[in-house]
Amino acid sequence: MSWFESLILGLVQGLTEFLPVSSSAHLRLTAAFSGWHDPGAAFTAITQIGTETAVLIYFRKDIVRIVSAWARSLADKGMRGDHDARMGWLVIAGSLPIGLLGVTLKDQIEGPFRDLRVTATMLIVIGVIIGVADRLAARDEKGGRHRTPKQRKSLEDLSVRDGLIFGLCQACALVPGVSRSGATISGGLFMGYRREAAARYSFLLAIPAVLGSGVFEVKDALERDHVDWGPTLFATVIAFVSGYAVITWFMKWISSKSFMPFVWYRVALGIVIIALVAAGVLSPHAAESAG
Repeated sequence: MSWFESLILGLVQGLTEFLPVSSSAHLRLTAAFSGWHDPGAAFTAITQIGTETAVLIYFRKDIVRIVSAWARSLADKGMRGDHDARMGWLVIAGSLPIGLLGVTLKDQIEGPFRDLRVTATMLIVIGVIIGVADRLAARDEKGGRHRTPKQRKSLEDLSVRDGLIFGLCQACALVPGVSRSGATISGGLFMGYRREAAARYSFLLAIPAVLGSGVFEVKDALERDHVDWGPTLFATVIAFVSGYAVITWFMKWISSKSFMPFVWYRVALGIVIIALVAAGVLSPHAAESAG
């Protein structure tokens, strides 16, 4: 991998990680359209450490408060009803599905799931799901001619059941084209949560999953010695800087804006990929490489 490739791929990772468009799909597509080798699951996982560091910094006050309350609740039973302590347990519970499925489906994630036809299908299907969830939330918030606006849930209302459902939605993002934020936020909207609440829990939930995946891939890469470390670390730094800018913008956007621009983008991109593959212009395995 060249330094220029790592710059572009790092930017793509940072710009798309927090938007509901699938960063793994865009990394895969960037390589395919540019004629580069597929950066691979290891590169994706390691560069995600950069974007997740942006989450740690952006939500640092929430994280310190949650971790502190959770740690104290281990010894102090009186703390177990505290919202922040409960949030710590709920983040752990919500992380279980992706941890279990990530290990179980590792071969599929690094193989068949990277087929561009699968990516395109997921872009379209999940895009439609996000659109439906967005319209449902908008209808509740605005009310209608014969009904008043419906009060949607906040993180104070989060239960173990809802946390596990959020976690299952997050696990769907193991397939390129799904989008971690798109799946979890739309899942939250379907369960009746406010946009900002669903996004906040989505990003907090991603921390153990992404960092765990990154550490696992680093360990695996060290054993197999197949990662081009210089460009990969450079891409990780680029992903952190651009990712922090995006998350700052996105958290302001979702409080009042619709997800429909992302929905139309996903559907259009998916259709274009399917058309190119069907016409033989693009191979469904374009840019794949063992390296």
